[in-house]
Formats: sequence, structure tokens, C-alpha cells
Amino acid sequence: PIAIGGRTLANRIVVAPMCMYSAEDGRMTDWHLIHLGALSHSGAAILTIEATAVLPEGRISYADVGLWDDATEAAMDRVLKGVRAWSDMPIAIQLAHAGRKASTAKPWEGGAQIAPDVPHGWQTVSASDLAFAEGENPPLALDHAGLARVRDAFAQAARRAVRLGIDAIQIHAAHGYLLSQFLSPLSNRREDDYGGSLENRMRFPLEVFEAVRDAVPAGYPVTVRISGTDWVEGGWDIQGSIAFSQALEGRGCAAIHVSSGGLDRRQQIPVGPGYQVPLARAVRQAVGIPVIASGGVGSLDDLVAGITEGHASAVLAASIFHFGTYTIGEAKAHMARAGIAMRLDRAA
Repeated sequence: PIAIGGRTLANRIVVAPMCMYSAEDGRMTDWHLIHLGALSHSGAAILTIEATAVLPEGRISYADVGLWDDATEAAMDRVLKGVRAWSDMPIAIQLAHAGRKASTAKPWEGGAQIAPDVPHGWQTVSASDLAFAEGENPPLALDHAGLARVRDAFAQAARRAVRLGIDAIQIHAAHGYLLSQFLSPLSNRREDDYGGSLENRMRFPLEVFEAVRDAVPAGYPVTVRISGTDWVEGGWDIQGSIAFSQALEGRGCAAIHVSSGGLDRRQQIPVGPGYQVPLARAVRQAVGIPVIASGGVGSLDDLVAGITEGHASAVLAASIFHFGTYTIGEAKAHMARAGIAMRLDRAA
């Protein structure tokens, strides 16, 4: 078991938020009921709802889930009631805004940006008016009124999440989405109090965290997902991630989820088993709150090593564990090494 904020989780495995691109105008559908319902029986400690936009223009694609009005809240409420009728697994939600990486087609439709004057497209916003990729429609740099609107939207979505009985909130500040765009000097070229120095670039993401923290009950777990590095020279790096994590800890953050990349197409990512674990280890050595590792955790050996060797407090698992040729007994033995009690009823 591990304590995160005011909640104790039964083990060290967290089901990661995974975009399904199957919502209708931000509203969850029967797809989400089936998808989340299945994951709620996985035996993990907590299930995280996919990146959920706090504003319509904050969606990655037109088919993303949202939580910005009564209609999106009602649709999510229906799904959650269906899941909870058959599972008592705690449920978290990732609140997000895609910034300049918004207004895209679904991945299986190519995933390209959709222009504002085309159906399913809209004008994007960001820290600065720099497009994500050459040839794309550039975003509008958020003015102070725009910053307040986004900040308030995060807080309002947090209130809705609490009203829905969701157990924890994760703020998405990774993968080149809006809050990550403010953190990285590659995408933030502002000349006001929200750009330039590391302190200034952290200012808006920290304001969003504080707005969410203040919108939920005392002791309610609010965590943050960060990119440990952009994997681009001159971009966001592990030193910035450590400073940001320490600032979050000082403001009451319950845990840090460490991922990486996604901000710049020039990234050079050394993909391999547990390739992001060293980033999580560096953050964990600098803070006293739990740090959750993700990326390249493709086997039980990777999972157990990430926890028992002290690299992370817990491990994010997306979608499927590949048990390979493990027998049920062998799988249980691996889990026991990490002190994890999981229900393994059948071979994968």
C-alpha cells in the first residue's frame, strides 16, 4: 500500500490515462462505460480517466472527453455510475488543455491539425504564437484575460470532478500540451511575467495547480504529470523538472507523475525498457512526495524493478501488461517481490 495525499492505495500500480477519441461533443459514450468498466477489474490500485479537457478548445481532437459544462458532467456521471455498480476501484481524472496541439483529427484519421475554418477545427491558443509544426495554423498567445479563463476552467472542472465523486485529480503538465508549453523555453517566448526565466515560465502552471487545489476539499489528492525533459537541446530539462516538482510539493501536490517529450518534433527519445525511469529517479531524490514512473514498462520485471530498486514510488501502466509465458504462480511471485497484492484469476 502507498499513501498519496489523503488516500491510501492498495498497491503500486496505476492505470494511466489513455485517450480513446470516442466522445461526442466532449460527452462520454457507451464506449467509455465498456472501456473503463473493463479496466476497473484489472486489480490495479487506481484507474485514471483519460485527458479530460477543461474547455472545448482544450481538446486534442474533436472526439476528446471534456468536463466543462452540465452536459459533459452528466455524461461522465452516467459512465461512472455504471462502473461503480460493479467495481469499487478508486477513480482519478486527468484534467488537461492541449494548447497549440489541439484541433486535430483522430489518430486513425492521420492526427493532423485541423484548420479553424474547417469542420471539427478551431483556433488554438498557447503561451506564444509559435506553431507546433511547420505549416500548421499558429496559436494565439493567451493574454491575461485568456490566462484567467483557462485557470478558472481548471478550477471549475475540479469542482465538477469532486461532485462526481472522483477520488483524485491529475493535472496534465506534460507532453507538450498547454502547461508544458508554458514551462519550455522552446514554446514560451513571452516577455511578461509568464515568460523568460524559469520562475516566470513556472508561474502559470503553478497558478493552475493552486486554483485546482483551492477548488477541492482539504486533503483531496491533486497530482501533476510532467515531462522530465523535451529531449531537445535548449528545451525543458530534468533540472527544470526538479525545480517545478519542488515548487509543487511546497504547494501541497500529492504526487508527481514523470513522463517526457511531446513538445517539439526535433526530439530524440532513447526509447527502450524503462527509458523514463531515470527521470523519475532524479525527481524522487529531490522531493519527499511519491513519484510515479511511466514509459517502457512492458513486463513484470520492468514493473517490479522500478519499485523495488527505488526508482519510483509507483508505476503507471497503460492498457495491457504483457505477461508472456508467465504462469499465474510466477506472476504472483513477481508481484510479491514488490509487495503487490493483485488478483490474477486467469492467464493473459
